[in-house]
Amino acid sequence: MNRIKIELPETFTFSTAIPVRITDLNYGNHLGHDALLSLLHEARVRLLANYGWTEKDVAGVRIIMADCAIRYRSEAFYGDVLVIEMVVRDFTRAGCDLIYRVTEKASGRPVADAKTGIVFYDYQRGKPVSVPEAFRQQFA
Repeated sequence: MNRIKIELPETFTFSTAIPVRITDLNYGNHLGHDALLSLLHEARVRLLANYGWTEKDVAGVRIIMADCAIRYRSEAFYGDVLVIEMVVRDFTRAGCDLIYRVTEKASGRPVADAKTGIVFYDYQRGKPVSVPEAFRQQFA
């Protein structure tokens, strides 16, 4: 069976630390896949906030997630602090990819690699719009 492959860059431009909460655990008593996606979402919100933006206002435009891929590398448990590093790359006319490397802070153990595709979107018209120039310049 083919496995998802996510090419990680040598350097990341943003990093944040997020602890695993008790509500993030699944019945296997480790970080659940749905909770990891929520932690990636939190990291994305923190990345945008670092530049004065929100998901509802990135230089005047909203974003929507178009796709997601996660490659799990090891379990994470309650109390672990996860370091989520991010980089923005692979721009298209209306979007880009966010690449994530998730590690456990104390040991440096890899937990997951991920990619989310975002599209800049006009909700009133119901269609994608061009990447705002301020966003493109910040990360290109």
